[in-house]
Amino acid sequence: MTSSPPKDPDVDEVLPERALLGECPLWCHRTSRLYWIDIDGRVVHRTDPTTGQDDVRHLEVRPGSIALMRDEHRLLVAAEHAVHELDWSTAELTPLRELEPDDSPTRMNDGRCDPAGRFWVGSMDDPGGTGAAAASLHCVDVDLTATVIERDVAVSNALAFDPLRSVMYWADTPTGLIWCFDYDSDSGSRTGRRVFVDFAGRLPGGPDGACLDTEGCLWVACVHGWGLARITPDGQVDRFIELPVEKPSMPAFGGDRLDTMFLTSISSGGSRPAAPGQPLAGALLAVDVGQAGLPEPIFGGPSPDSGR
Repeated sequence: MTSSPPKDPDVDEVLPERALLGECPLWCHRTSRLYWIDIDGRVVHRTDPTTGQDDVRHLEVRPGSIALMRDEHRLLVAAEHAVHELDWSTAELTPLRELEPDDSPTRMNDGRCDPAGRFWVGSMDDPGGTGAAAASLHCVDVDLTATVIERDVAVSNALAFDPLRSVMYWADTPTGLIWCFDYDSDSGSRTGRRVFVDFAGRLPGGPDGACLDTEGCLWVACVHGWGLARITPDGQVDRFIELPVEKPSMPAFGGDRLDTMFLTSISSGGSRPAAPGQPLAGALLAVDVGQAGLPEPIFGGPSPDSGR
């Protein structure tokens, strides 16, 4: 007897708010809150999924991604062409490190900390830019030194780290490819670049944000593909969940047991707005996928009392 594939779970709306370009959900276990951003709305959200309380901080720049810091009241924010520190209490945004020139036709996009606390962040071609692949992938070390890892990138996405298998994942969305690398957390070096999965003929849309579950499977948002895919460590697509939004942007495990999948989505933001007739476009969604995830690493850089 063969078992039937699991039924698609219910997809719940967490908040009535709609983002223009929702991205980068990030669970903070210390506060039991979900941080997430609206890039084009220039907003950072801090949501309590249990009560529905949503606190926001409005920025003058577009946040592309965020990371937890050692002080639970501060966030690392990659925005425009630099990384910044956001003091949640005062809403003050302090520049920490410039990564690309201010006149670059790019902006910061997907970012994530590795297991050792370095912040990896990629940029993307700005919709108002030249249209050339002028973006890059950067690594910001804990002493705030920054290294360009990849150049000639169009849209950097799908950053994820598997600490048990010592693997790093990364994608340049327009290529339709997710690559994986052997990753040494001690040195921050990656080797053995290889194609992990090619969306062509296998998955709809393109690879956007991603996260890992406790079994080492990569969950990736299929932007323009109306779905969420789970890919096993050997590169096999073993599950595809259809979603009520054309442009899911990034998944993240959250909740006290890290067993709820939160998903951001896109409405009218970005270079290609979502098609009309989608009441949940731009919503923060929650899905019970029957798996648990890994805790998010914390940026190991300077703390407020370090004398920076």
